[in-house]
Amino acid sequence: MDDETFVDLASGKLNGQKAFMSGKLKTKGNIMLATKLDGVLKRAYSVRTLKNRNATESCTASSRMFATLRRCAQVVSTTSKPTSNYFFTGTATTSKTSRRKSPLTRVSVDGLFQTYKPVTPGLRHLKRPLNPHIYAGRPVRLLTYPLRKSGGRNNTGRITVRHRGGGHRQRIRIVDWKRAEGGIWDVVRIEYDPGRSAHLALIKRRRTPETAEASAAVDGEEPQQGSGWAYILATEGMRAGDSVQSFRSGIPPDLVPGLNLTLPGAKSKSQSDSSDNEDADTSSSLALGIFRALTLKSGNVLPLALIPPGTVVHNLTLTPTGPARLVRSAGTSALVVAHENADQSPSPTPTLYSQVRLASGEIRRILQSAFATIGTVSNPLWKNRSLGKAGRSRWLGWRPAVRGVAMNAKDHPHGGGRGKGKSNKHPVSIWGWGTKGTRTRKPGPKGPKNSNKLVIKERPRGVDRRKI
Repeated sequence: MDDETFVDLASGKLNGQKAFMSGKLKTKGNIMLATKLDGVLKRAYSVRTLKNRNATESCTASSRMFATLRRCAQVVSTTSKPTSNYFFTGTATTSKTSRRKSPLTRVSVDGLFQTYKPVTPGLRHLKRPLNPHIYAGRPVRLLTYPLRKSGGRNNTGRITVRHRGGGHRQRIRIVDWKRAEGGIWDVVRIEYDPGRSAHLALIKRRRTPETAEASAAVDGEEPQQGSGWAYILATEGMRAGDSVQSFRSGIPPDLVPGLNLTLPGAKSKSQSDSSDNEDADTSSSLALGIFRALTLKSGNVLPLALIPPGTVVHNLTLTPTGPARLVRSAGTSALVVAHENADQSPSPTPTLYSQVRLASGEIRRILQSAFATIGTVSNPLWKNRSLGKAGRSRWLGWRPAVRGVAMNAKDHPHGGGRGKGKSNKHPVSIWGWGTKGTRTRKPGPKGPKNSNKLVIKERPRGVDRRKI
């Protein structure tokens, strides 16, 4: 192929099929291969450039580039299976093909799950929640550490946790469960965490003139633990670009003018003193309403004493200085029911609690000086997923669970016998405990030696649970 023919092909004046039929373009393939060559040449050389230049000038001035492109064209034309990535490695090869939706993916009728065309048995029942906002890249390496797997065995080599072993390599994300640092933090992205059912949010501390000198992280610097970057549990609806704030280190004095927040712990004034300060109470209640409008946002951390009843929370701490312990699974939430009053206690300095209804239905007393995060935990559709095949469970580190009736008599209380005989035995676990709702202890106020005094109402069981 000469230079003039090449220029005509690249500019669109000459069709590749016509050039092949006229003998100007010689290939060892079929006619469709020459047609495919047209697309390769048109992407390689812009038509606008060729229109502004003369054909002879372009042949002389761009001979080096033509020689390179012609070598590429010869390789493409002499092979039976042309490779499009031989020369063009930019947006021409990865523009639409990589972003195009796979023909195997589908969307469920309700539009909440992603299903797949059953070209294999493992894809027939595979169902995943749609989470297009999840970051597709890898986590921040300096905020993770590798998970050393033990296969469910202790230091002596004996299995202490059954059905565990294998699985893909994982890195544990270092999650900030305390949120001790105040200030405004911006959500950079939402990430997947293999160690939990909920999603994580990568947050970065917003730089202000006050924190510019104290913060060690600068723009473009690699994120490090304690350098203005952190992982937190993402709330439902949280997206990149949102901002969260923690008030665990205290309420800023200039947040709301005239705000006088004192955590409950001292008894209120007498009736005569309170009647003299009606104007002050009105202004303080107005300031309190402004404070709640500014702080009661999803992802913010507040003490339980400042959270009004009826608020949905998660990530509850049990002590004023401890990390979050309760309500951390995907889609779970707790409800603040009521706050105890200091006037109801005979002690001059009573320890006040707040009544919180947990996700299980249990109503529990938690210290009002403890902290909680506003909102619901993310990924509520996680419980409705379907792995689709046994191998996907093995990738997650779970080994098969063998039924007790399929074992020998020495391996399980249900084992042994002839055929499928169950010998009229009550269903028990491998250790002999009742496994069909038999109570082995009495939690709450009815427990041994009145062990758990903080549980006001136990979680519903049996018939009460079915009524929910």
